[in-house]
Amino acid sequence: MENLHQLLVNRRSIRRYTPQPIDSESVRLIMEAGLLSPTSKNARAWEFIVIEDKQVLESLSQCKNMGAGPVAKATLAIVVAVDSIASEAWVEDGSIAASNMMLQAADLGIGSCWIEVRGRGTADGTPSEDFVQDLLGIPEHIIPLCIITLGYADEQRKPQNCDKLLWERVHIGGWNPENE
Repeated sequence: MENLHQLLVNRRSIRRYTPQPIDSESVRLIMEAGLLSPTSKNARAWEFIVIEDKQVLESLSQCKNMGAGPVAKATLAIVVAVDSIASEAWVEDGSIAASNMMLQAADLGIGSCWIEVRGRGTADGTPSEDFVQDLLGIPEHIIPLCIITLGYADEQRKPQNCDKLLWERVHIGGWNPENE
């Protein structure tokens, strides 16, 4: 990409992927982007589980009632989980890491999609966090936040339209009631 702004405009959620594998250097750079993420009080309480096994990806795609189908179709997926004891800002810490990894993937020409796990449930009502923890053997205090799917895009998405940005949601110096 030419610059960060262009990357932000062009990065879109990709839910369909080609079977082309992602090379190990690209995976390393994506993981490094997560590991470089800022955290509250420098806790670095996140954990990343990289999954390439197609059977495990298929099982992970059942982690919630709707919206996890892209996991089964991904070349690989990263479960972003965070130690809820080590950081009171664990949701924020994991979210920043996930965003960094998705931006790094986009910069490498690799598509990604955030699959929410926290607060969701499977078709039978099992909390998605519990489902993912059980499937991957994650300790109880390490909470799965999301799954980032990765792969080369098998779909075309238009860039964001900056003319449609919600500037009325920007308030300068305090709340601006004229924006309501």
